[in-house]
Amino acid sequence: MTTENPFYVASTLPYELPPFADIREEHYLPAFDAGFAEHLAEIKTIAENPEPATFENTIVAMERAGTLLHRVRAVFFPQTSSDTSDALQAIEQEISPRWAAHMDTINLDAALFARIDDLYERRASLGLTDVELRLLEKIHLGFVRGGAKLSPADKDRLKELNEQLAALSTDFDRNLLAANKAGQQVFDSAEQLAGLSADAVAAAKENGEAVGLPGKYVISLKNFSNQTQLASLDDREARRALLEASLERAWETNGPIAVQMATLRAERAALLGFGSYAEYAVQDRTAKTTAAVEDLMARLIPTAVANAAKEAEALRAHLPAGQSLEAWDWTYYSEKVRLAEYDVDSEALRPYLELDSVLIDGVFHAAELVYGITFEARPDLVAHHPDVRIWEVFDADGTGMGLFLGDFYARGSKRGGAWMTTYVDQSRLLGQAPVVVNNLNVAKPPAGEPTLLTWDEVRTLFHEFGHTLHGLFSDVEHPTFSGTNTPRDFVEYPSQVNEMWAEWPEVLANYAKHYRTGEPVPADLLERMAEAEKFGQGFATVEILGAVMLDWAWHTLPAGTDPGDAKEFEAAALTRYGLLVPEIPSRYRTSYFAHIWPNGYCAGYYSYLWSEVLDKDTVDWFKEGVSQGRSIRESGEAFRRAVLSRGGSVDLMAAFAEFRGRAPEVEPMLRARGLAG
Repeated sequence: MTTENPFYVASTLPYELPPFADIREEHYLPAFDAGFAEHLAEIKTIAENPEPATFENTIVAMERAGTLLHRVRAVFFPQTSSDTSDALQAIEQEISPRWAAHMDTINLDAALFARIDDLYERRASLGLTDVELRLLEKIHLGFVRGGAKLSPADKDRLKELNEQLAALSTDFDRNLLAANKAGQQVFDSAEQLAGLSADAVAAAKENGEAVGLPGKYVISLKNFSNQTQLASLDDREARRALLEASLERAWETNGPIAVQMATLRAERAALLGFGSYAEYAVQDRTAKTTAAVEDLMARLIPTAVANAAKEAEALRAHLPAGQSLEAWDWTYYSEKVRLAEYDVDSEALRPYLELDSVLIDGVFHAAELVYGITFEARPDLVAHHPDVRIWEVFDADGTGMGLFLGDFYARGSKRGGAWMTTYVDQSRLLGQAPVVVNNLNVAKPPAGEPTLLTWDEVRTLFHEFGHTLHGLFSDVEHPTFSGTNTPRDFVEYPSQVNEMWAEWPEVLANYAKHYRTGEPVPADLLERMAEAEKFGQGFATVEILGAVMLDWAWHTLPAGTDPGDAKEFEAAALTRYGLLVPEIPSRYRTSYFAHIWPNGYCAGYYSYLWSEVLDKDTVDWFKEGVSQGRSIRESGEAFRRAVLSRGGSVDLMAAFAEFRGRAPEVEPMLRARGLAG
């Protein structure tokens, strides 16, 4: 290896920030090749060690292995999500199945598993700490779930399944990116966008320039079904076209892929001894059983649908005579109801929600208020795209904690949605501090114009920063347990808790100021908004439940089942669960449900509602603390110590009970969603 490839040596930048200024597309494949080879050589040394297996020479050695591979992977896959290209997509298409094959080579290494299994059988006599024991048990379970105990023939079939699934995941992502571009809505004049705010119209024009259609006004599709502009567009035909473009994207390409992936996952689960992929998935999550998930959803669905039906009646009262309520009308007339009955105009709120004010005076301010941390801009550091900004994060005592990168704007090379990822995971074993990035897809305004957010975008900003705090506060020894490396149905909990600070009076007053005048948002507007939000809980809950149960339907298929046509399967599943409400499309449909096909939430989208039980109970705990005389900082430190700092190194439900004083209760979540009896 030559030193010309920046991946071959550890970054000398602060906190080992990847040297983005030096990284070129041609560096990736050689770095992956070298990383795969180096990692396998390290694993071979561990597996063939003539000394008896010890925790140090096996488990810790595995934690230290694969440094180069992790370094390139930690940059490459985030890059393909946030700023891809034809060349990167070609590399991804090659690397994804190779990555799956590489992991199978390790997971199915009989000599390596023999050492792990030996330690596992002797675990009670090894004198391990609680965390070390947890790590050994987690790695052992991971190898068993990865097929280590299968017969040679079944191992071969498992490898085939994993490689096929990896390749299909990449195809799904690539098809969706293309479908989002193809589905963009192009308008010839600003008049066609009547109802949108002036800055939203300007952003559409700027978007037209960005996608190569100068002089046109372009609305690009976001990953979810109900596009944000539907709430404001006066032209009903434009609303219909926009929603239909959203709902119908990628069916021809991704519908068959979904069927293939669901079928392959069901076969994979059966090979490993499970009745469905959902059974396999929940085994190492906090839910533990499919029945636990289904019981919670069964409790939510009937009341949510009934609430939505009441909301629909209220909307129909505002429709023109003779007009039926259609899916493209719902959010538009919801705004009419909020204006008529609550005197709330969502567009009137946006001038008070300027991006930098929300971020610095809201998100950062809340983090300082609750946890004592501070932020310093680092314009001297280079990120993966010119739009991305970097901050150094300091603890309350002034100690540097890590770096935070903010990548907030949408672009054609970026997948939809919002997410957090890490370039560097915190680990005391490896001597590393966290480098974390948040991605959003906010429309970029013309140069010199403010970026004004919707309230949903404000919530999303706080939500994703909750994931960031989970990564930044990580204080663990082993990288396997770092930050957000927790069960899938727990990982959304800290991020959902962080949403509460968006509405916390002290925080809100600090950031919700008119971008021109500096005037604070009227207090009565916020009060009315809070009341108006209760009106939309039926819609919001049915929308997310549709996605949850659609995911569940695909992943509870027994092996050997032919799902048939993807669209027909989806309709039948939603009908079966009582969630086929024509006026409320599922938050995601099968063909663009990226969470569950390429992005790891398969049989796990329920996590958002499952985690919300913990979230709302924790919000109550913070509020109770104030009434009991406990300061926000005291509560923040307790939450950080019990949950945020520990990653996956402890039993997380026990960690919850540690600071809450009891097991979680579902009633706070039911009340928040208007589902309490």
